[in-house]
Amino acid sequence: MLLRLAYLAVTNAFAALRLLPVSDRDKDVEILALRHQITVLERQLGADTRVRFAPEDRAFLTALLTSLPREVLRRLRLLIQRDTVLRWHRDLTRRRHARTCRPKRRGRPPTVRSIRTLVLRLVRENPTWGYRRVHGELTTLGIKVAPSTVWEILKQAGLDPAPDRASTSWADFLCSQSRRPAGL
Repeated sequence: MLLRLAYLAVTNAFAALRLLPVSDRDKDVEILALRHQITVLERQLGADTRVRFAPEDRAFLTALLTSLPREVLRRLRLLIQRDTVLRWHRDLTRRRHARTCRPKRRGRPPTVRSIRTLVLRLVRENPTWGYRRVHGELTTLGIKVAPSTVWEILKQAGLDPAPDRASTSWADFLCSQSRRPAGL
């Protein structure tokens, strides 16, 4: 398509250069002849038959015709309707915009490195905390991250996301609480 579009652009550029030395009267006669040929083609095709344009023809016609004011576009005799040209232009710009806005990588974006290091630091400093507790602490700090993300970070680091709770008994917990200073 791109090669054909380039070919159309070059050939029509040379056709435009050919028209430079031609007088306005000769150009008007050529325009009238082309309009008459369009009328004959429309008559032969009938009202129920649609003309099919290749994508490169659409792009070229769109590039030529969208630069014209709407008043001039309304007066033109074309095989297609004015609205069709405008729709083609909208489609071209939409596809171009969609191509430039498409993300380079598919899927979920990676977690920010600072959040990753903070999660690992919290788990290192508090070995009995599970991923839910770490998630709660991050939420308290105002960091929005899903519990499943914390789980994945811990799994990738080779740590157990939900440490074994049986190692700390109720008596051990009460003893550790009684050793703490009262203000903390």
